Amino acid sequence: MKKRCTAIVLAAGGGRRMNSTVAKQFMLLGGKPLLWYSLQAVEQSEIIDDCILVTGKEAVPYVKKEIVEKYGFGKVDSVVPGGRERWESVANAISVLGATDRAVPNRDGYVFIHDGARPFLTEEILGRTYEAVQKYHACVAAVPTKDTIKLANEEGIALSTPDRRLLWSVQTPQVFDTELIVKAYGALHEKAEREGFGAVTVTDDASVVEVFTDCPVKLTEGSYENIKITTPEDMKIAEMFLKKSVDIPFSFC
Repeated sequence: MKKRCTAIVLAAGGGRRMNSTVAKQFMLLGGKPLLWYSLQAVEQSEIIDDCILVTGKEAVPYVKKEIVEKYGFGKVDSVVPGGRERWESVANAISVLGATDRAVPNRDGYVFIHDGARPFLTEEILGRTYEAVQKYHACVAAVPTKDTIKLANEEGIALSTPDRRLLWSVQTPQVFDTELIVKAYGALHEKAEREGFGAVTVTDDASVVEVFTDCPVKLTEGSYENIKITTPEDMKIAEMFLKKSVDIPFSFC
């Protein structure tokens, strides 16, 4: 029997590096809000059963009406406010996974955590991570790095050059057993309460699992087109990808 699969889609960021007064998740790409693409992939997926959407506290009413209701995203059953940092936004979503007021609580399934600013999520990526999480309990979409990477000191002086064959660029979705990710984020939250918000330095969900559990994280094939929109240049690249989107299993129009 298939375990329940819940997507957590993060859309609580701003537009600072986009040089825009509009939060990047609401900027238009191909006539649709950037966030639409991730939610559409989730909505049409045969793997994902439901979705928790995280957005800025002040944007919750707008997102419910102008994104979820307007475009008919029926799998989105919770819209929750984000936090000061990414990890706090994820923690807010995880806190409602097993809530009794959800149609079907997810206490013993899988959780797919995805950046809403990555519009080119595909069923193929979801499928590969779904297969991996069933075997390894924790996995992330990733691609081998194409660039030579330098390790530098605080002055920007190169110290060493890691073997490129061992380096991967990590993406989302990052996928975990529900019980595992709840445990990891619970430990992280305890650390923040005990040592202060500034003591938390993790930058992705895999790091939380690596630090607070003994479960190894499997790197799973993502896609070089599974980019995160961060700067205006990224949006231009996304527009080019969109024009040749025939391989993406849903319509952009």
